[in-house]
Amino acid sequence: MAFFKPLPLIFASLLGATSTAAEVTVETATGEMTVAAPPERIVALDIAAIDTLDALDVPVAGVPAPVYVGYLQDAAAQATQVGSLFEPDFEAIANLAPDLIIAGGRSSTQVAPLSEIAPTLDMTIWGDDHIAQALARLEAYGELTGTEEKAAKLANAFADKLERTRTSITGRGDALIVMTNGPKISAYGAGSRFGWLHRGLDLPEAAPGVDAQTHGEAISFEFIAQANPDWLIVIDRASALGQTSAAASATLDNALVAGTTAWRSGQVIHLNAANVYIAGGGIQSMMETLDRMRAGFETGG
Repeated sequence: MAFFKPLPLIFASLLGATSTAAEVTVETATGEMTVAAPPERIVALDIAAIDTLDALDVPVAGVPAPVYVGYLQDAAAQATQVGSLFEPDFEAIANLAPDLIIAGGRSSTQVAPLSEIAPTLDMTIWGDDHIAQALARLEAYGELTGTEEKAAKLANAFADKLERTRTSITGRGDALIVMTNGPKISAYGAGSRFGWLHRGLDLPEAAPGVDAQTHGEAISFEFIAQANPDWLIVIDRASALGQTSAAASATLDNALVAGTTAWRSGQVIHLNAANVYIAGGGIQSMMETLDRMRAGFETGG
């Protein structure tokens, strides 16, 4: 005689078989947040987040356009464009029916309206503890996507690269980090968005006390001459955004800068602007930046 389960028991059995999602609590820029994990469809509006998710081999369903960063072009090509860094396309995002939205940095102001579509995390990386925050985001993405082991390996690889870079820099003098934007120049100190290069690498500042503003402290060529850095670390903002304008090398090529120890000694390091400026805090971006720093100090610029 066939045995039939009562309908309620059948439904309960099916529910138990398909309900595999768990809840994960992660640290965000605004505190702890609990979401269902792992999410099947992620929309990421923060380039640093896309960078780290890509390193974890986690695909994203929606990304802003353009992403600017060369090594993320393949990941972007496989995703749907959902607006820009500053203006998310809410309709496009809703049409993707994401399980999770990751905002941060330039898109952080849109967290509230995005939360009406799906749970939204503000994963902005900002402040003096840049490295700690970046590694916390890496760990969080690992927990959210079930890639904890890969995240741990990436964290260890970063720590090793950081130590090797620090060793190559020790005792080599001080540095000044500048960003050019056409003819304009800004300086960034230890408390700025690029300050992790000073703090994390124990790299002395050539001009201590530079104002920690979002866009750096506007400076002149005379400022650079007076600071007289042993090393000049250069970021070309216009290049990062794909704009046609005076290149950083041309902007800085004048008598005042040429008289500094850095310029006379060929100790000028040009960082990949898109990586450090647009994807800053992404684990791939940070490791590539460390590679450039170490290569620059080992070869003299």
